[in-house]
Amino acid sequence: MSTEIYYFSGTGNSLFVARELQKKIPDSVIIPIVSLLHKDFIQTNGKTIGIVFPCHSLTIPIAVKRFIRKINVQSAEYIFAIATRYGTVFKGFNIIEKLLKKKNKHLNSQFILNMCHNEAPRSEQNYIVPSKSDILQIETTVLKKIDEISNIIKTQSSFLEKDADVVIKSSSNPITGFLIEQLVVFAMNISEYIGGVNYFYHDNKCNGCGICEKICLSKKIKITEKKPIWQGNVLCYMCFACLNYCPKQSVQIKNIPYVKSHTTGNSRYPHPYATVNDISAQKEHI
Repeated sequence: MSTEIYYFSGTGNSLFVARELQKKIPDSVIIPIVSLLHKDFIQTNGKTIGIVFPCHSLTIPIAVKRFIRKINVQSAEYIFAIATRYGTVFKGFNIIEKLLKKKNKHLNSQFILNMCHNEAPRSEQNYIVPSKSDILQIETTVLKKIDEISNIIKTQSSFLEKDADVVIKSSSNPITGFLIEQLVVFAMNISEYIGGVNYFYHDNKCNGCGICEKICLSKKIKITEKKPIWQGNVLCYMCFACLNYCPKQSVQIKNIPYVKSHTTGNSRYPHPYATVNDISAQKEHI
C-alpha cells in the first residue's frame, strides 16, 4: 500500500477518523498500533505514513510514543499526524517531531480534530453523554475537515496546524496555565517509566462479564474469580476503554492528589460507531 495509516483508539474517536480517511485516500490501509507493539522493530512500507491518535494528558499516548520509537520509516516520503481531542491544549506534535528527527525524518503535516470527550467521566462533574444530535453536529464538522485533510495528504502538501482551537483553558491565568500544562505533560512522560497509573477499580455493580478484560489494550486487566484485577506490574495505556465500555458502569477511578474523580456519578462515552470488538481487535498481532 502506498499509504499506511496507523491508529490508536481507546473509545473509537481516532478509529472513526482513520476509517473515514482511508475511504478518501486511494491505495491506503489502516493498521492498529497496538497490534505491532509486541515487536522490537516495526517496518513500515508506505510512501505516505500517517499516525492517528487521541490526546492523552495534553500530549501523545504512551502506546504511540512506543510505536514511533520502534518504527523504521525510511520508505516514507511524507509523514502526517492527526490528534483527536475534546478541546484541551495539545502539546504532542513537537514530541513526534523529536522522535522522527532521530530517524532523519520529520512531520510534513499535522492536524487537530475536536470531538466528543471520552475522558469526561473522569474530569468533569455532572457530565452528560452527548446526544445523537450533538454527535451528528460534531460528526458533520469532523467529516468536512477530514475532506480537507485528505486533499492535503493526497497532494503531499506541507501543513503544520497550530493549536488555535482550544475550548478548555488550563487556567484563566496564562502563567498558571503554562505551568499546569508543563506539569501535566511531564507527569505523562514519566508515567511510562513508573508503571503507568493504577487508579482503576470496580464497584459492586460488576457482574464479571469480562468485557473490561477483552477491551483492555495493554492487557492490564485480568478476570480473577469473576472480577477484574488491574495488574500492578502491567503498564496502563490510559485509553479509558474499560471505563467507557463497561455495560454496568462498574469501572471507577479513585481520586488522586489535586484531581477529584467523578466517575461514580457520571455517564460514559464510547463512540457510537465503535463496538467492543472494534476496539479489542487492535490487539490482534500482525
